[in-house]
Amino acid sequence: MRRSLVALTGMLALALAACSDGKSASLSEGDVAGLPITHFESGLKPNAPTPDLDVTNVSDDEADRVAVATIADVEDYWSDALPSSFGVRFEPVKSLLSYDSEGENQENGCGDTRDNANAFYCSLDDSVAWDRGVLLPTMMDQFGPLSVVTVLAHEFGHAVQYRIADKAGITRNTPTIVKEQQADCFAGGYYRWVAEGKSKYFTVSTSDGLNSALSSLFLVRDSAGTAATDRSAHGTGFDRTYAFQIGFEQGPKECAGMTMDTIQPRLTERPFDSGDHDGDIDVDQDAIDLLKTSLDQAFSGAGVQAPEIVDNGGTCPTGTSTPPATYCTGDNTVSIDLAALAELGQPVDQDGEFTGSSSGGHGDFAAFSEVASRYALGIQKGVGASLDNANAGLRTACLVGAWAAATNQLQGGDQLRISAGDLDEAISDLLRPDSLVAADVSGKPAASGFNRVEAMRTGYLQGSGPCSTQYG
Repeated sequence: MRRSLVALTGMLALALAACSDGKSASLSEGDVAGLPITHFESGLKPNAPTPDLDVTNVSDDEADRVAVATIADVEDYWSDALPSSFGVRFEPVKSLLSYDSEGENQENGCGDTRDNANAFYCSLDDSVAWDRGVLLPTMMDQFGPLSVVTVLAHEFGHAVQYRIADKAGITRNTPTIVKEQQADCFAGGYYRWVAEGKSKYFTVSTSDGLNSALSSLFLVRDSAGTAATDRSAHGTGFDRTYAFQIGFEQGPKECAGMTMDTIQPRLTERPFDSGDHDGDIDVDQDAIDLLKTSLDQAFSGAGVQAPEIVDNGGTCPTGTSTPPATYCTGDNTVSIDLAALAELGQPVDQDGEFTGSSSGGHGDFAAFSEVASRYALGIQKGVGASLDNANAGLRTACLVGAWAAATNQLQGGDQLRISAGDLDEAISDLLRPDSLVAADVSGKPAASGFNRVEAMRTGYLQGSGPCSTQYG
């Protein structure tokens, strides 16, 4: 986040309707986009068939086994989805290439593979290629085999764009970000098919399995400060996971309808504002004081006593403690461990994230969001909402998103404001198994990372209203 001295008008006051039983009006923690929440090991099925595909330079290592099975699987998916959704007969890509970016050089229509730790669709020869030497093993070490599935399902999405042509509205002048949003969305549509049990090759649970898919997509986000108009822009983690979720929930027709006009209002990818530097500020007492001011102003419309934020080590005398921040129901305070929050709020080491050797934290906004989530519990308690059932965590994440949007409309003075990359810091925190942002008062997070991310995004894009109507 950043400090702002710019006076703004039109402060958004958040209000939360009281809820009696904690049950959702339209979406409950018991499902993920209409599918039950499932818990089992995700990945390549032990009895999966051997794909009948011709792959140049293929090896017998695990990365290639998963990659080749993925291509076979997405071809199965699109062989039905293309004609049923677009009236287009499916044609497989013309060639497939596996290579080691640190090994012997290979070539396809897009050139040499030496030092190209990448996976890509090449329209010049209608091929899909992937680096089994560096990229795929690195991702598998981080997030397991589904990371390979996610990346290649995305790349095959670009092949689909060429197959449906004008039905996707893709021309030579289409901005890269539109093409990438569509491909992420197509990958989400494929994942829905797998989650429904239709794949011969893979299984994916709607809990840890989808978490892995979202995390691997998040890993290959653009760096904070990239502009959506950049010729190489692929999107922030916030933008990419959103597109994936649209595909998962609504299917490939919705993906093909994405244009710059339809995605521009929700895109969060933008350069740093003047004076933002790297977008992070120190998580110290001064920052906590600014955070308290922003929360008080944003939630003033609730008409309840706001909790105080105190540095008491993140614990409460009674009840369950959830350090580094705990909402204490007995005295309506948020107890924080400022030192632990400062460590969590260290700047993100994105290069280290990719290699699994990160020396950084999750960013200042991750730390502030954890505190904001416990503060939001105090507001919910004030209006009579439940704090300890399945929907409490999702409602809390939604309110954190609404607060984040409201910070850009608070009036005057020295204020906290959203900076480029902040929302990705929140997504990073949401996907952690011990995140508080979508957790109930006891620190139990909503089971599905998919639902956690969607709840925060709903609040950010739509305000606090849906937080009570969807996550009552």
